Amino acid sequence: MQRVTISLDERLAEDFDRLAAEQGYQSRSEAVRDLVRQAVDGHRLVEAADGHCVASLSYIFEHGTRRLAQRLVELQHDHHDLVVTSTRAPLDHDVCLETVMLKGGSRAVRAFADAVRAERGVRFAAINLISVTPNDHHDHDGEGHVHDEGAHLTPHQG
Repeated sequence: MQRVTISLDERLAEDFDRLAAEQGYQSRSEAVRDLVRQAVDGHRLVEAADGHCVASLSYIFEHGTRRLAQRLVELQHDHHDLVVTSTRAPLDHDVCLETVMLKGGSRAVRAFADAVRAERGVRFAAINLISVTPNDHHDHDGEGHVHDEGAHLTPHQG
């Protein structure tokens, strides 16, 4: 592990310490490490637009909007190669929260998220992408094996 020293003005350092404590970090180093990891991974996703990712797409939608629930289901079926699972929960009489877990090419995952976001009646959509490397060979107790169908998706080290 490498040691990195940064300088912060006093007010920023106090605000950062307060934020880190509120989020449960035991030290500044842990908080900074997570911020750096997030920035590097975000850059990796932008630079390697054709790279692979896993993602969580969450959005609120108005279930009373004409055929919206059916259109969302059809959109998921049309992209069955990306959609791993989805969960829908009613929040009140008018709106639902849906979370869709995705995996695949970053460009395709973003395009799917954009298509969902663009549906009339969908609001407050947010996506969280994590870059991964397809990995179809790994070792179990010294006995390597290869998967014939479907690779593992290994997060980048950080």
